[in-house]
Amino acid sequence: MINTGPLREEDRAAWEALARGYKAFYRTAVRDEGYEETWQRLLLATEFHGIGAWSNGTLVGIAHYLFHPTFWMEDSCYLQDLFVDEAARGRGAARMLIEKVADAARLRGASRLYWTTREDNTAARALYDKVASFKGFVRYDYPLACEPGEAPVGRSAVT
Repeated sequence: MINTGPLREEDRAAWEALARGYKAFYRTAVRDEGYEETWQRLLLATEFHGIGAWSNGTLVGIAHYLFHPTFWMEDSCYLQDLFVDEAARGRGAARMLIEKVADAARLRGASRLYWTTREDNTAARALYDKVASFKGFVRYDYPLACEPGEAPVGRSAVT
């Protein structure tokens, strides 16, 4: 049986193992201190929120989300991170985490709940196609690691 709810102090080590798995999947480097900083922000639950999924008392899944204003409607809820331990997949934890975030979004009066994933994340997308609508958007990330007015490497400056 899977249970979901807010992350607790005693989940720290298990949460970090899952967070590291998530970051490894997306090939994103985070310095060790970044995990502690994120954990503390999640515990405050003021801007950033974290929930977990437990199977027989063991944390097997995590979801991180936040709310942000939008121009044309009420606040939106962004499900930034969703990860379930590989050994626990296929038992409903991811769906339950999404539903728990959806409940929080409804309670807050958000106008939408959305998230992104890699195009080739077929296992996750099989679930997402069942619980949400793909609207066809493609995400671009602009590199901010350059000085204002300086063109990113390999691109010409716009004038």
